[in-house]
Formats: sequence, C-alpha cells, structure tokens
Amino acid sequence: MMREKFIEQLQTLYRQMTVMGGLCQQAIAVAVRTLEEEEETAEKLEAQVFALDGEVDDMEREIETLCTKLLLKQQPVAADLRRITAALKMVTDLERIGDQASDIAELARFIRKGGRHEHLHEMAREVIRMVSDAVEAFVHLDLEQARAVIAYDDVVDRWFNQIKSDLVEQIAADKSTGEELLDIFMVAKYLERIGDHATNLAEWVEYAQTGARSKNGHWVSPEAQATGWI
Repeated sequence: MMREKFIEQLQTLYRQMTVMGGLCQQAIAVAVRTLEEEEETAEKLEAQVFALDGEVDDMEREIETLCTKLLLKQQPVAADLRRITAALKMVTDLERIGDQASDIAELARFIRKGGRHEHLHEMAREVIRMVSDAVEAFVHLDLEQARAVIAYDDVVDRWFNQIKSDLVEQIAADKSTGEELLDIFMVAKYLERIGDHATNLAEWVEYAQTGARSKNGHWVSPEAQATGWI
C-alpha cells in the first residue's frame, strides 16, 4: 500500500514538472514575440510573460512541497531518492528560466519593432525545444534523450556566437544604433543562459538514472559526488 501511494505521488510530481516546463516554454515564446509587436500589443504580451513567470514561481513552491512530503513520509531509497532530488534541483532551473523570459520581455520595450530578429526567433525555438525535451526525458527517464539535450547546447551556443558577430558588425557600421543593439545582445544572452539551464535539467536526468552527473563537461561518479560535490 505504501509503495502504491508513493508511485501515485511520483506520477503527480511528473505531471507538475510537465506543467511547469510548459509554462516556461510559453513564457519564452511570448517574450520573444514582444520584439515584433507594436507598443499596445507588446505591453499585453509583456504582462502575459510576467503572469506566466508568476505561475512558474507558484509551481516551484508546489513541487518543492510535494518533494518534501515524499522525502519525509515515504522515505525513498536509491533510484527513487535520486528522482526526487533531481526534481528539487530542476525546479530551480525552471524558475530561473521563467525569470529570464521576463527579462527578455522587459528589454523588448527598448528594441525597435519590426527589426530583423530572425536569428533570435531561431535561437528561441532551439531553447524551447531543449526545455521541452529535458522535462520529457525526466518524466520518461530517457537517458538518451537527456544526453541529446546536453549535446544540443552546442547548437544554441553557435546561434549566440552568430548573433554576437552580426551585432559587432552592425555597431561598427553605425555607432548610433549601439544602445539598441546591445539590448538585442542581452536578449541573445538570456536565451543562451536558458539553454544552459536546459542543459542542467538534462544533467539532473542523468543523475536520476545513474547517480552520475556532469561537472564542467566531465561525468562525475556517485562515489566522487559522495565527497560533497552535489
């Protein structure tokens, strides 16, 4: 009976993680849309991003509470304990993704509408995909999918480097646009950070499955982590 109750609560945890991940993906997509819309519509979209970020914060607290109950009442061991630990770590990254989507929406106020932001949209699609795949990998304990997310961060980094290079050329050609282009650079930087958080999510899936996790690009064994790395 205790095990059945634990499995039921674990399934609830997976559903909540999926909802939180979906809110983050929506917040990113709406935030980037604010770059294209005129002021009145952009303000509504910005408010929508802030509301989504608030929902993400609420989900973080709900999931932390559920994880605490699972730890205290069910006293999980081995693989079950790693899953709950991973979830507690992952919600922190998801919460930060929501914050960074809000930062993007705020910056959009200062960026000229209708500009050429194709690369930002491409980059946003890539990081949304990473977040989605990482959360899905956790729910299904799919190690191969998690490792694909980690590898895919290189794609997002290439987009960031491309955007940075393009902006440097534009500033060199017309210094009067420098302030706005720096805001665009910051949007790209926030997207790059979201990619890093998605990578963290995937690395926690690795930990949940194997007890090992990447540190600075190298896999650390459970024995090494027992010395206090986590």
